[in-house]
Amino acid sequence: MNIEDLINGESKNVEYKEILPEISEKYIKTIVAFANTQGGKLIVGISDKSREVVGISPEDLFLTMDKIANAVADSCEPQIIPEIEPYTINGRTVIVVNIEPGAARPYYLKSKGKDKGTYIRSGATTRLADAYKIKELELEGSKVSWDELVCVGYKVTEKAIKKLCSDLNSYRKTFDKALPNITRINLINWKVLKKTGEDYFASNAFVLLTSEYFAFSKTQCAVFKGIDRNVFVDKREYTGPIYKQIEESINFVLRNIRLGAKIDGIFRKEDYELPVDAIREMIVNAHCHRNWTSESCVQVAIYDDRLEVTSPGGLYNGLTFEEALSGHSRLRNRVIANVFSQIRLVEAWGTGLRRIRNAAKQYGLGEPEFVEMPDMFRVSLYRKNVDLYNTSSVKEEIIIGETSEKTTINIGETSEKTIKNIGETSEKIKKVKLNSTQLKILELLQENPAMSACELANLIGISSRNIEVNIKKLKEKKLLERQGAARGGRWIVLADKEA
Repeated sequence: MNIEDLINGESKNVEYKEILPEISEKYIKTIVAFANTQGGKLIVGISDKSREVVGISPEDLFLTMDKIANAVADSCEPQIIPEIEPYTINGRTVIVVNIEPGAARPYYLKSKGKDKGTYIRSGATTRLADAYKIKELELEGSKVSWDELVCVGYKVTEKAIKKLCSDLNSYRKTFDKALPNITRINLINWKVLKKTGEDYFASNAFVLLTSEYFAFSKTQCAVFKGIDRNVFVDKREYTGPIYKQIEESINFVLRNIRLGAKIDGIFRKEDYELPVDAIREMIVNAHCHRNWTSESCVQVAIYDDRLEVTSPGGLYNGLTFEEALSGHSRLRNRVIANVFSQIRLVEAWGTGLRRIRNAAKQYGLGEPEFVEMPDMFRVSLYRKNVDLYNTSSVKEEIIIGETSEKTTINIGETSEKTIKNIGETSEKIKKVKLNSTQLKILELLQENPAMSACELANLIGISSRNIEVNIKKLKEKKLLERQGAARGGRWIVLADKEA
């Protein structure tokens, strides 16, 4: 066990308790949340506020360990078996409760039942799972993919079967004309169709591939002016078979980014400002790996500084971001993923994020941004020639929304309520001019000092780079400071201190 991982602060995989709470529910719900997401460690004997290692006294050590074990056994359903062991840090003994990602999901508190006692981890906090998340956890626990379930009441027509085979063959032959034709036998073998006697039944995958039956099966595409979602320049909504949505979404992006030309010898070569392979990978992955139990839809947004693709659902079944980047894959939608593989929309399992990073690097672009939360996954590919860090430029003041009325409305006006939350009577606030983004950042960080730039960006609805620009200004104005490491540290709001 790495000491650095234990003392770097609370995170989605680590939570501190200075002492073990008398009411067991206060820590059992965190254990449940770890089991339902990516696993984690509950550490007793470290202050969650100061990160000071206070330790557990020798006479209380084994009594406390037994108390935790009994509480977990009595309170959790299905059974969770944690590893509970003492560990010495800086000469003091703490208790580390290690929870692996659970296979029998969803886990919940017996006393509250599944609907009101299922918890998940979001950043460094534990929160109650909603109905959509519980439904997905149930599918994970049953080892069943939503897209292979029968869509009850949906009528399968001969026309739809033939059309699907024809369309899939058209995609397939684009890559290799020698490949055999896809037939209804393939659709049955791939679990796209189910046959009982002479009757055909549609899986959810068949419905997604042939119709717009599901209202949430759509792709919203938009171009925005600036770097946030205040002003639409263009927007489209695509429905129908998901492979058509992917094709139309890619074309939407290509129509709305710059196309340049350069002379290579005697030839004129045209290139888009963003790598087409990365654009394709982002949009295909968003549809292939999205959570279909959610009523949200895939969103493709183009800003002045980036292309952003958001997919409903976080990483699947305990997969960590580090594992995803290293090439591990856990398929949320096995039928859709297999069909995409057969028509070469997906070329290799687990390589999507690395392919996006490599394409950006080869294009000379900045590092792509990946934001993972329990209910969504977002990828941002940054465009060239956008300087957000030139603090002397007038352009930056416009970009970060210093005087934008629309931005103020979108993220929370500088109302009396907001100002009061960060210290309305503060002499420092009175002396320093803050834009609405900065006020909202201070408000959110007072509520949750462990919040990351990515989480702030998601809540406010702007890019992480925009958040970083504003945080930099708040630090320069001595209204905000960082305590601890970049990962696992905390923010200290200084708004109420003397200037």
